[in-house]
Formats: sequence, structure tokens, C-alpha cells
Amino acid sequence: MRLIHHPQHDLTYDDVFMVPSRSSLTSRMDVDLHTSDNTGATIPLVVANMTAISGRRMAETVARRGGLTVIPQDIPIPVVTEVISWMKARHILFDTPITLEPHQTVADAASLIHKRAHGAIIIVENGKPVGVVMEEDWEGVDRFTQLHRIMSKDLLTIPHTFNARQSFDLLNEKNRKLAPVIDASGKLIGIMTRNAALRAALYQPALDVDGRLRIAAAIGINGDVKAKAADLLKAGVDTLVVDTAHGHQEKMIEALKSIRSLNPQVPIVAGNVVTAEGVRDLVAAGADIVKVGVGPGAMCTTRMQTGVGRPQFSSVMECAEEAKKLGKHIWADGGVRHPRDVALALAAGASSVMIGSWFAGTYESPSDLRVDSQGRLYKESFGMASARAVAARTSTEDAFERARKAIYEEGISSSRMYLDPERPGVEDLIDQIIAGLRSSCTYAGASNLAEFNDRAIIGIQSASGYAEGRPLHTSWTK
Repeated sequence: MRLIHHPQHDLTYDDVFMVPSRSSLTSRMDVDLHTSDNTGATIPLVVANMTAISGRRMAETVARRGGLTVIPQDIPIPVVTEVISWMKARHILFDTPITLEPHQTVADAASLIHKRAHGAIIIVENGKPVGVVMEEDWEGVDRFTQLHRIMSKDLLTIPHTFNARQSFDLLNEKNRKLAPVIDASGKLIGIMTRNAALRAALYQPALDVDGRLRIAAAIGINGDVKAKAADLLKAGVDTLVVDTAHGHQEKMIEALKSIRSLNPQVPIVAGNVVTAEGVRDLVAAGADIVKVGVGPGAMCTTRMQTGVGRPQFSSVMECAEEAKKLGKHIWADGGVRHPRDVALALAAGASSVMIGSWFAGTYESPSDLRVDSQGRLYKESFGMASARAVAARTSTEDAFERARKAIYEEGISSSRMYLDPERPGVEDLIDQIIAGLRSSCTYAGASNLAEFNDRAIIGIQSASGYAEGRPLHTSWTK
């Protein structure tokens, strides 16, 4: 990356722009977005380890499109172990269906249908699909109506031997949005939509050496760190994240050394830091990847509470340069709100970009779907240092300790993240981000992320320069 200006102050993503360069690429599909940090991700996106965002549904969906999801450190190790096992059993092509039985009710269906973006519930009997229910099917009926009374029995099924193209062609021919997938005995094994079939041709899933979907998990730096890490490694985690708000401290260095003594065969991520010195110290202690970012997150109040932090673009630029010297990598963690921000973080040298609150407002996030007074769908998100998160993290401690720690919380405890009606699922947002990133690479004349970092030319802009680039959704004249 080359800066065409010499800034006198640190920079955010809003402060910079990328200049187009001569390019020989004829299509943005010619760009290879595989990461180089040994995580096995085929797109440079990581779902942040936040309780309101990262769960099994998110992990499955994102891994199928090539990204990585980090299960939060507040989740008990036995639960994380079960999630990892569940992930490893997911199909790499077909989505996991929501299933109910014919005698169950509309109330049961209504509580589950928004857990996944495909918006369908497969009705099963003895493991075999017998009908499909969608939200419009229960309009005008009471919540106690049994599903066999409203389900569509005109069932199209897809054989499990079909690939993405065959699945799409069948759905298109029959004018169906989706269909259950069955094995040779007629048992339900998944669900396929037209959009999923198309995406399977655009993305490569993030797979481990055994051809199973990848997943990451986080631990903190308190308690028996070595034992927790050993348990997760034994469970089959593909990337281990050692996470704390202030990563450049002795306790983190000790934690990394203890984990490295286990001789882990997976990448070890540690953070957060914002300086070259922080990168050097964590790499020396055993980190393969360093998480960069203090205070840029949408749920984070660190900068306002403490005055501590650093503008994210400058943090990523400096830390990536240092990591490259050491033969290691960084993840840019926080501050991305638009596809351009992801592209700029990668141009600055990050191997992947962590996304949190942006993905909170999707069907796949763990929070319950709510409706505001205007009928808009939203989910509640919260920061991992907030009172809400601290209460969950200290639930096993006595009342005095919980109350004492609650006094000093940071972070927003409740924030509404609205679902975009045009892009309500996390895959919709991934499509938007990856399309923008691919185009950014073509503007730089880069066929992969390493070339993107080498070839990107970055300038500094004013607030009015940034505003000029924003689209207008209404006319500027009355």
C-alpha cells in the first residue's frame, strides 16, 4: 500500500480513499479472496466473538460461504464443545432445515421460522418430509392450528446427489424458491434454495483437512487458560482466539506462552492491540495472528470512558506492517460499517476483517427477533464489556463479586440493530461486502489480497470528500 499524502494525525476509514490504478483484470470474479493466515478461510471475513452475534447458526452459514465465526469466551466449554461437534456434522452444501411435526402448532412454527433466512419449516414424519410451511400459510388462522392443516403437501424434493447447478435447475424448472433435500431412503438431510445454489457457485466453503466446516472459539486470559485451551483443541476447534480488551499486558503474554506449550496445531489469535510494539510482544509470546483495534466497535464505549484507543485505519496500517516483518498476520477488529471499510482494512494489510454489530441485525444472530412500533424487525445487541455481558460472565461468582464488577462496566448494554429489508440474512450482507471488495481489487489491478495490499494507493480526504461519495436516496432539489 502507498499513501499519496503524509498525514499529521491518525486516520479512520472515513478519512481515506483509494485511487484507481491501471488494471488488466477483465472481471471481478477473477479475484482470489483466499486468506494467507492459515485459518483456511476462503473469504477474509470473521464474525466477532460477541454473544449477541456469534452462535451455531451464524457459524454454519458463514463457514459455508468461506468465512470464520468465533464462538464467544463467555459460553461454557461443554457447550462450545457441543457446538463444534454439531458444526462438524453440518452439510457443506445444503443448509440445516427447521423441522416440526404435523401435530405441532402455528405458535411453534412462528417461534422458529425466523431462526433462518430461508423462511421455511419442513414438516417431518418418521424423519421424512411430508410438507412445507411458510409464514404466509398461517395468515388468518389462530396460533393453536395444527400444521398439517395449513402445510403445503405438494412437495418437491431434491436428491442429496444433486450439485448446486442441478439443484438450481430443478427449482427453476418447477418455479420453487426452495425444497427439502433427501437421502436415498427419503430421509430429510437439508434444504436448498435458489439463492443458496447460486451462492455455492460463487463461494468456496471454509473446510478443515477432513472436509468439514471450520469454526473458531475464544477464551479469556483469566482462570485456567491452559486447561480451557486444551479442552477446545481436543474438541476440534480450528482457530483459537485469546481475547481481552487490553491485549498488550503481561497476563496476555503469560496466557499465550502457556497455550503455546500445548504445541497447538491450529492458528493462535491474540489481542487486542493498536501498536507495532504490541504486535511484536504478542508474536514473541506465541501469537500467529494479532487482533487489532481498541475502541472502534459500534458497541464499545472505551474511548469515551477512558480516552484510550486509536483511529482504526492507522492502527491496522502500522500493526500489519510490523506483523509482515515478523512473518505473521493481523485481523482488523471493529469500525467497519460499509463494504468500503472492509476493502480499506485489507488494503492496509489485514489478512481478515472482523465484523460484529453489522451482523447482529440478521436472521442468523442468536438474539430473538423483535418488532418495533412501526413494524420494523430488529434484534438487540450489546457490548462484551457492558453490564449485560459482565452479568453473564460472572454468573457463577457470588453476589458480592458480581455486584462489585458490575460497577465498572463499559460498553452499550442494549442497542437495536434493525434488519435491512433488502438484506435480512447474513449471506445477503456477505454478498454485498464481497461484491464491493472484488470490485476494489479490480480497481487496484490486484488478482489476490497480497497484490491488493501491495498495489493499493491511498489518499486522505476531508469530511466533505467523504460526504461526496455517499449515494443520495432522494433528490437534492425540492
